[in-house]
Amino acid sequence: MDKRSIIGLFIIGAILFAFSYFNPSQPENSETANAQTDTLTSENDSIEQLDTTPSKTIVEPINNLVPVLNEDGIQLTNNIGQYHYKDTVLDLDTFLTKKLDAVPLLEQISVEEKTIRLENNKIAVDISNKGGNIQAVYLKEYNTYADFIKENEAPLQLFDRQSTYGVTFKDGEEILNANNFDFKVREQNKDVVILDMINPSGKSVSYRYALSENHYDVEFDVSFTGFNEDDASSTFFNTDFKLLSTEKHLPSEQRVSTIFFKYNEDSYDYLSIAGDDDEVLEEKTAWVAFKQSYFSAILMSENGFKGDENSTIEILNLPESDTTYIKHYKSNLDLGVSNFNNTVEMKWYFGPNDYDILAEYGNGSEDIVDLGWGLFRWINVYFMRPIFGWLMNMGIGAGIAILFLTIFVKLLLSPVNYKMYKSSAMMKVLRPEIEKITKKFPKKEDAMKKQQATMALYRETGVSPMAGCIPMLIQMPILFAIFRLFPAEIALRQEGFLWAEDLSTYDSILNFGFEIPFYGAHISLFTLLMAATTLLYTHYNSSNMQQPQMEGMPNMKYIMYFFPVMMIFFFNSYASGLSYYYFISTLMTIGIMFAIKKFMLDEDKILAKIESNKANPKKKKGKSKFQQRLEEAQKLQQERQRQKNRK
Repeated sequence: MDKRSIIGLFIIGAILFAFSYFNPSQPENSETANAQTDTLTSENDSIEQLDTTPSKTIVEPINNLVPVLNEDGIQLTNNIGQYHYKDTVLDLDTFLTKKLDAVPLLEQISVEEKTIRLENNKIAVDISNKGGNIQAVYLKEYNTYADFIKENEAPLQLFDRQSTYGVTFKDGEEILNANNFDFKVREQNKDVVILDMINPSGKSVSYRYALSENHYDVEFDVSFTGFNEDDASSTFFNTDFKLLSTEKHLPSEQRVSTIFFKYNEDSYDYLSIAGDDDEVLEEKTAWVAFKQSYFSAILMSENGFKGDENSTIEILNLPESDTTYIKHYKSNLDLGVSNFNNTVEMKWYFGPNDYDILAEYGNGSEDIVDLGWGLFRWINVYFMRPIFGWLMNMGIGAGIAILFLTIFVKLLLSPVNYKMYKSSAMMKVLRPEIEKITKKFPKKEDAMKKQQATMALYRETGVSPMAGCIPMLIQMPILFAIFRLFPAEIALRQEGFLWAEDLSTYDSILNFGFEIPFYGAHISLFTLLMAATTLLYTHYNSSNMQQPQMEGMPNMKYIMYFFPVMMIFFFNSYASGLSYYYFISTLMTIGIMFAIKKFMLDEDKILAKIESNKANPKKKKGKSKFQQRLEEAQKLQQERQRQKNRK
């Protein structure tokens, strides 16, 4: 063998060695491998082995595969990975590799967090691709109390990242929440964004958010991929909210903050505002409202949330040390999904508790505005609110609007006030006669005779002891309606008057720096003025009050003096607009009473008329049915007393 032959053999050997090193042989049992590949292809046509298959092929079930991601967490589509399938939802070629047991799935599909903002002239919402939910809401037309005092024009933030929500569903034996998954943006423009959940196991939800001008609501649609009918019973919408404190006095916010809800076939209801509370939503529910003093987050469903033993709402009080948030709101709502090919249409309302705005939705959500119940609510909705709103729209300021409203109410009730004062004046004139009757029957066993003589005096003089009570009863509903109206009226929020910078909260002329039990850490001047005028009115009326005629009965004069003192403690932390209304209302009442006494009623003439009625039997009024029944009861009681004495 010559030199050339030796060199040729050496080169051929080197080529064979290099080929065997860089190109491993196929598995020994190639038929088995091909059979496995055929089986995978028959089970899921969207999975196929790449043409550029490495020399060692391992066939895996689809649930053992995860996307191949780059360092930014984005799926690679440049022919990397062992297996390839067509993503029918996103229409992307996705390349897969084996799932690594040592690395959690969520870490493998983790993407960089991005925030998408949608906004109109009313609100701005920040949507995160982490969980696909709204992580912050800003109300452009409102400010927090802290920013208002500092004259900072920053928009009011309703909640932050501590509030979350998501669709919960069952995957195998595990209950998952879409809030724990990453989402990717499918579509985005200035008004709409659609996000799809990244979940290699196959089940995925998509969220669609849409805004329109001049609205506080966000269209919120949920659609599903990879779900079947068996998943319907385990698909819920879970919320976990903590609304931010936005007002001056956190305890006042907490006092009115809770969860409202409305069944489709019933009126609204709500959880306790005092302590922790929960409720099972057993009927189809139209909406659930997470309410605070003047703003709310309301979830509305077009078809209603299904009544279910697992559909629950819950309100929790936070520790006193937590001054950032108001309360903790939770819900677990059955979406009522029966066909996963359909979209669940909902709305998020993020805005003020304004009766007129909420009434436009036509689903009763305006009921979360606490205007009282029954007759009091009716008075506020159809009488007090429209008048006050009309006055506010005139641009005269909240303080002057309250003043004009008070004058209007007082003029409207002036006939009632006249009747009430006239009755009071007549009782005052009769007091000497009543004292004579009391002296005539001093003994306890003569109490019935004294009562009969007193009623006879009333009948002879034409005086009714009930005449003063009826006008007061007529005025009471308005007083109670106002008590509900002003603390709930958002038009008063951050409206100043005189020394009060905000009529929706207390006015403070002195801060103690420490808390006085049952009173507070400040002095409210409008509350003091209200209590002072009420005390003056009580003193003026006490001269007309009759002393108790029976032993053991309390002296009403002292009880009436106790009431204004209690008002100082009760109203000290309430809305100064409410105290201001009661102050000027009572002041006007005193003025009206003095005017009636001076210009409309003459006590001497009243006394002369009473004496004339006593002296002229023809002018005596007949007995009323009430007096007849009272006399019959008195006679019956006397007869029983006689029989008892005989025994």
